[in-house]
Amino acid sequence: MTVITGLHVHDVRFPTAAAGDGSDSINKGDYSATYVELTASDGTVGTGLTFTNGRGNELTCAAVEALGRHVVGHEVAELCTFEGARTLTADVQLRWLGPEKGVIHMAAGALLNAVWDLRARAAGRPMWQLLAELPTAELVAAIDFRHISDALTPAGAAAILDAGLAGYAERLKSIGETGFPSYTTSVGWLGYPDGKVRALSAQAVKDGWTAVKMKVGGPIDDDVRRAGIIREEIGPDALLMMDANQIWDVDEAIANMGRLLAFDPYWIEEPTHADDVLGHARIQQFLGERCRVATGEVAANRVIFKQLLQAGAIGVMQIDACRVAGVGEVLAELLMAAKFGVPVCPHAGGVGLCEYVQHLSFFDHLRIGSPLQGRMVEYVDHLHEHFTDPVTIVDGRYRLPTRPGYSVELKPESIATYSFPEGPAWSA
Repeated sequence: MTVITGLHVHDVRFPTAAAGDGSDSINKGDYSATYVELTASDGTVGTGLTFTNGRGNELTCAAVEALGRHVVGHEVAELCTFEGARTLTADVQLRWLGPEKGVIHMAAGALLNAVWDLRARAAGRPMWQLLAELPTAELVAAIDFRHISDALTPAGAAAILDAGLAGYAERLKSIGETGFPSYTTSVGWLGYPDGKVRALSAQAVKDGWTAVKMKVGGPIDDDVRRAGIIREEIGPDALLMMDANQIWDVDEAIANMGRLLAFDPYWIEEPTHADDVLGHARIQQFLGERCRVATGEVAANRVIFKQLLQAGAIGVMQIDACRVAGVGEVLAELLMAAKFGVPVCPHAGGVGLCEYVQHLSFFDHLRIGSPLQGRMVEYVDHLHEHFTDPVTIVDGRYRLPTRPGYSVELKPESIATYSFPEGPAWSA
């Protein structure tokens, strides 16, 4: 029996705003992490985080502390079931701050991901392998089916997972040799000048990238000009994705995409407010087969994903590893996407998000049996040097992680340097 005996949370922030890294139509912040360390009775330390954009990170840290009583003193195995996880998401005193959304839910995600990291470390396996090789019953037991049973039942989830066992060894051999497809967002941050966009796009082609993403949502003439630069540099055959980061109203999104379709985008990401399921459906209906709507990085919970899928509002689902309440809720999202036949292309790029979601995409392919066609993991080449087990990209493809855990352990010196506000990166 492994019991959690200690919790420590760090407010870690990296000064990315000054260079425009991560800038989009609504954000120009400092990439930050609410970073959690859980100590177990056997001495193992598990780590988890949730990603924020600077100011307000202290609120998520405080929420982790508030939820700590549901974790410290409890067994790891208990917290990896939906009943155990539910004690965090259904806290009777904190639930009114959600429920199951925002700061409290993200704090729950940081804690529960750290719990699963403990479990994977104890098993001596990387997270993707731990999940892919768990018995179907244990995976189903991790999922809270409340409010999604009209789209996915425990029996339906079990059937998908059982079917996914067929061909597992063959898929593992293949993906181990070739890696998982990815795309880069580093060429087209909204705060970059045209010359930098052109140079980065040309370099991406030289580096072997065949799929890139740009930010849109500034003045539409600027978006059109920048799209022309990127398409010119990457050529007609590479995939070009666009991301509006929720800035447009529905009619505005339809009008602007009417112009941007000229550059053959594969998808338009977050074209309107994240909670506007019917708005996304209208935009997807307008675009039809010409371009997919993609969203999900700030979807509050599994219920929003259920509605997006039921409404036919998205052609691509973008899960986030730490916006929702940890591994169990992400499993629900992946299985719903499989049932509705919508490819999953995770959101990544922020602090630790690439490290996190690689495990989820490998699991999606290996155990759920989802095909690689139409699936890519986002990649941004920022801040990986601060992790003890950073992602490995070869020829534009993620390689299987081999170290035990969830890959989001920060180096001690990085925590010390970038802790806010006392770290030297900030106190100076």
